[in-house]
Formats: sequence, structure tokens, C-alpha cells
Amino acid sequence: QAFLSVTSILNVAVFRDHFVLEDLVEEMKKQSPALSFGPLRPDGQIAVQGPFPALRVLREFLLSKAKSLSEEDRREGKSHQRLRTKLQEHRGATETRNSVRDAHEEKQVVVLDTDIYHYMRHLLPKIFQANDVVISGVTDGDITTVCIENAERKAGAAQGLKTKKKIEFYSVELQKILRKERICFKEHSIGEKQRYKQLCEGLKPRYPGVVIFPYDTHIDVVGASADVFAFTEQVK
Repeated sequence: QAFLSVTSILNVAVFRDHFVLEDLVEEMKKQSPALSFGPLRPDGQIAVQGPFPALRVLREFLLSKAKSLSEEDRREGKSHQRLRTKLQEHRGATETRNSVRDAHEEKQVVVLDTDIYHYMRHLLPKIFQANDVVISGVTDGDITTVCIENAERKAGAAQGLKTKKKIEFYSVELQKILRKERICFKEHSIGEKQRYKQLCEGLKPRYPGVVIFPYDTHIDVVGASADVFAFTEQVK
């Protein structure tokens, strides 16, 4: 099983009346650095390629944009005085949020493929170790959400962003080279599972770039393509 990219065609023409589409695309690129963007077509369509979790985050970002525009359109149908009041309230709330953000800084969030996350945790643990930040991961099936929270206000803010960029960089690079192979148990006895696990553990020193993840019915082997192939052939 290779860590393949997903390609999606997005139609951002719906935002044409509210945004300069080229500026919106640039904002999307900053929002989703793990994705590759094709040229923006005259009809508002753009091809986006990358890991599914990153596409999912981009989709939520665009849906949030569309929802905010819809709410603004509804407000514009009300009286001018009511609209002005709403805008003042919104501006005041925004200033308050910005003040809080400046004081505390929001936590950074990175969405990763679960296998890549665990691979990084095992072989590149220093990526998740940084001063002034607290890093945690919440796994939901194939997706793991990594939260980077500031332990200190000023130092933590800069370090949190730096750590996020580092995690994103390594996850994208690993996605290009990693492969996963699954070794299924022919039987499900405790003895067979133990034999497989012992055999894999015995082979690991010969393949330091391979990480194994044992489960009740199988063992997943993650690493570079050549290493994974050689490792699983040895096990078989």
C-alpha cells in the first residue's frame, strides 16, 4: 500500500463576487502547504493534489468561507442601521479576539496520516520535542490531529509556528517515499502472533528505517519501498 496523493478539482467561481480569486488561491496555499495547486482556470476551477486529510481541511476552510459570505448576504437584506450595528459588534468582537490572540496565541493544528504520524514518532521523535510548546496527537482512524499549544506566551508562539512548519515539511517528504505492507496472520492463535512479532523484532536491527505496528489480526510494516519489500520477504 503506497501513500498516494488524491487529486480534486475545486470550483471557486462561487467566490468571484466577494474575492479576487487569485488572492483566494494564495490564501488556500498558505492554509494548506501540504497540497499542490494547479493553475487557476478562467471558469474558476483549479486542480488540487495532496493527502486526503489535507484536502479535507481545505474543504472545511472553503465551507467556512462560504458560510460566512451567506450570513453576510442575509445581513445586507436588513435595514442599514441594523447592519451598521451588527458590523460594529462584529468589529468589536474581532478586535477582542485579536487581543486575546496577541496575548495567548491560538494553538497550531496539523492533520496527518496516522501511519506517517506514528512513523515520525518512532524514528523522528525530536520533531515533536520543542521548548515552550506542548505537543499532543489525537488519532481517529486513518487521520491523526496534532495539536501544538504554547507553554509560554511570547516564546511559545514563535516556537509553536516553527514546530508546525517542521512537522508539515517532514510529513510531506515522508509521504513521497514511504510505503506500507500488511502481513496478515494465517491463524489467530496467541502463539502465532507471538512468533510473528518475535521474528519482526529480530529483523528490525537489519532494517533501521522500518517501523512495525502489530495488531490482533496483522502486522503493518512502514518504511521506504525497498526496505519494506525486503523486510516482508524475509518474514515470509
